[in-house]
Amino acid sequence: MASIKQSKSKPKKKTLKEVKTLGQQLLSSTAHINNLPLLLTFISPNYPPQLVLESLLSLQSFYTPLLPSLPPSSKPKTTSHGGDNEADVIYKTWLRSKFDELIKSLLDLLLFAELDETLKEVVLDSVMEFVKLGNGGRFNSAIYHRLLHNLVHSSAPVDFLVQLLESKYFKYIDIRYFSYISLEKIAKTLDGKDITEKKNSNGDDANHLRASTDQCIHKIQQILSCIPALDDPKENSVYEMWSSSGFSSEKGESGDVSELPKVQDKHHKNGLSAVKISKKMKVKFTKAWISFLRLPLPVDVYKEVLISLHQAVIPYISNPLILCDFLTRSYDIGGVVSVMALSSLFILMTQHGLEYPNFYEKLYALLAPSVFLAKHRAKFFQLLDSCLKSPLLPAYLAAAFAKKLSRLALVVPPSGGVVIIALIHNLLRRHPSINCLVHREDETSTDNSEVKEETDEGANSSRNGSHASSRKTGIDHFNNEESNPIKSSALRSSLWEIDTLRHHYCPPVSRFVVSLENDLTVRAKTTELNINDFSSSSYATIFGEELRRRVKQVPLAFFKATPTSLFSESDFVGWTFKYEETKHNDAENGVLNKSEENDSCPAKRQRVECS
Repeated sequence: MASIKQSKSKPKKKTLKEVKTLGQQLLSSTAHINNLPLLLTFISPNYPPQLVLESLLSLQSFYTPLLPSLPPSSKPKTTSHGGDNEADVIYKTWLRSKFDELIKSLLDLLLFAELDETLKEVVLDSVMEFVKLGNGGRFNSAIYHRLLHNLVHSSAPVDFLVQLLESKYFKYIDIRYFSYISLEKIAKTLDGKDITEKKNSNGDDANHLRASTDQCIHKIQQILSCIPALDDPKENSVYEMWSSSGFSSEKGESGDVSELPKVQDKHHKNGLSAVKISKKMKVKFTKAWISFLRLPLPVDVYKEVLISLHQAVIPYISNPLILCDFLTRSYDIGGVVSVMALSSLFILMTQHGLEYPNFYEKLYALLAPSVFLAKHRAKFFQLLDSCLKSPLLPAYLAAAFAKKLSRLALVVPPSGGVVIIALIHNLLRRHPSINCLVHREDETSTDNSEVKEETDEGANSSRNGSHASSRKTGIDHFNNEESNPIKSSALRSSLWEIDTLRHHYCPPVSRFVVSLENDLTVRAKTTELNINDFSSSSYATIFGEELRRRVKQVPLAFFKATPTSLFSESDFVGWTFKYEETKHNDAENGVLNKSEENDSCPAKRQRVECS
């Protein structure tokens, strides 16, 4: 056997032809095994891409047939008394150490920011080939975990690499499975590290560590969102595996290889069915997401997660009620975050039996002018209409929402006014008990005690004028500042704000409010309005609809003669603008009209005498 020499001297510059020769010699005979360390030195961003690529292809061709026979990295060294045996063990252990150096160099090269994208793709493919066979011919979860760990903790952008994983490798069921396992471990390590650093760091160090943690959380969320969830299996479901040999029952390097046995034919007695694989995937999916949601999420990541949680996570998680604490905390924050959490919380309440006693109070508090300008207002209005659809809703609660919405109609944009009219239309139709808000006569009859009190107050009106004015007719008893709908006194009020919309400056609003003049208690003659048709409206959509609207009679304004001034005297009866104009012209010319001054003096004296 050729002796193994390790040279610490830096290799001289070599041409592409010389690197090819080194690779060919290594593949042809073990006598040139010392070419292996030389080729490893070219796996670096310091060399041209051509040399890196040629060296990588030679090393991959050399190691691919040897990987099943190499000992694992974590296996302890054993002493052997046989000469040939001992030499063979030392040789293979040395090859394994060089293989570990190769993996480290490839991962470092992969995350080099200035590396060409084509070369990055080749390097990633080589790493994934080693993942397939690097554990004695089985899936090497240790190498794959190192890959994801380096991606998450990299300071360079990893968008291109994540896109490659999504397009080429996340379609394989075993890669998805070990992705969830690795991301769960990374999230747990990051969570414990964050707690320790908060205790031991202050000032600028804490800010730097927080920024680094936020960057890692962004990348975990990016990878998780790119992994396609596993749908419910069918009878003939076939899952595509990256590792063709599957998974054995023996413990591998990471200790997780046995968690997903080899997918064999469905008739094989030791093979896992598609249903069992789906259950195992769902468990790992749940653990990965729960570990991620326990991290201190930055605001932008927090919002992105809340937006997609009801579609990307809840349908595929093993027990959706696990998310109730996360969602209720988000819903209690208020503002835009509560609006985003509403979708997922509504699903847990309606489909999974979650009980949340203060749900409607929090929903009532979300009704503010800012929600009509929010990015996700369309989804919020649809959910608001769904939440108020139940016929078991108390009358005071339906009245409070109707009154709150009608008050908001006075300050929101025209698009918001249209949505409010549609929501109130549905509320009045679903809950006939609040139709008293449409038209309420002024209360003229009072109790005897109240009449006596008002009479006494009338006698002392000079002292108690402010208190007496509060009992005048036409006072709105609704308390718009009250956050509790029970105490808002909405049933004692009326929807007078809706009547003002009949004179709204925007024609679609004034036309649409006429629909509330119908008797909505007659359900046979009326239908509910679809909020989806109005929730996405804006100034642009309203303007476009007005342009497409066909009008039979168009009002025109024209003048028989060309106007000489902006306003005519008939527009301001009793007013004249000639005196001011004459005075202004005289001041410019420096001329003082004495006759006007003489005429004005008696008038001044006359006013003084009268006073």
